[in-house]
Amino acid sequence: MQHMDVVVIGAGVAGLTAAMIAAGHGASTLVIEQLAPGGQVATIEAIRNFPGFPDGIAGYELGPLLQQQAEAAGAAVQLDSVSAIVADGANYRVICADDEIVAKAVIIAAGSSLRELAIAGEAEFAGRGVSHCASCDGPLFKGQPVAVVGGGDSAFDEALVLAGYASEVILIHRGPCPSARPFAVAQLAALPHVRMVADAEVVAIEGDTRVTGIAIGRGHETEHAPCRAVFAYTGLKPRSSFLGDLVALDAGGHIVTDLMMRASRPGLFAAGDIRAGSVKLLASVAGDAATAAIAAVRYLHNARNNKNTELGGDDFGVAERSLTA
Repeated sequence: MQHMDVVVIGAGVAGLTAAMIAAGHGASTLVIEQLAPGGQVATIEAIRNFPGFPDGIAGYELGPLLQQQAEAAGAAVQLDSVSAIVADGANYRVICADDEIVAKAVIIAAGSSLRELAIAGEAEFAGRGVSHCASCDGPLFKGQPVAVVGGGDSAFDEALVLAGYASEVILIHRGPCPSARPFAVAQLAALPHVRMVADAEVVAIEGDTRVTGIAIGRGHETEHAPCRAVFAYTGLKPRSSFLGDLVALDAGGHIVTDLMMRASRPGLFAAGDIRAGSVKLLASVAGDAATAAIAAVRYLHNARNNKNTELGGDDFGVAERSLTA
């Protein structure tokens, strides 16, 4: 059983940023990730809203860079899945599939997963035309028609990637106007082989052994459009089910925090889009993570000195030295 000052759950932008800051301030820090460094952004072909990369950067490139920074600061990264966090006196036991770690503080940065469409054919054709990763699967459909479902930034960014491969891209979104940033909308609208369908929703995915088309509902009418793949980007749901009733959650399952990213239970912190009120931009996610890490380090310092864990005063003097008792 490992004993750590800080355990960070999730190796996305939030988790790795928090780990870098916490480890850099002397806390023994372990990051637990079930997939790969970068989290959800690892599947994105071009991230254009993260500072320092004017031409954009692929998510699968950004993740390893953040991991390198976190590890250079002293953090360790472990591939595993977390099934529960259990309070154990003043500490927490982080229960994983292959391990159990005792932590003095936990930063929850588990992120979100893509919301399912919950329509006929979605589960049946998963991996056989239904996808959530344009950079991964787009090349498989070169010269073929594809559909993208969603009206936000992710949907439009991924549709732009797919437009480089597909013979036609049909983008379907609810409401009269998409919510994606205007620049991305204009870029996509300028492409002659892209068709946008507003005020509509995909009601079924059709096919035989693979996807052959979609049924698009608009009011009382249904259009059947041929396509060989469906890429769904209709929102995110927080990965918070493993928390049970350990901390306060909002109605959508996001962790409620204060301005210092402290959850409702002492020693627990949250950062990234799992946090209630997150604006979900990577730049703000990184800022939240830095705040959470500093709050966690101060919490450890105050606990070690038997002080009140509120963050007032000038009692933050832990930089560059170990917090392990």
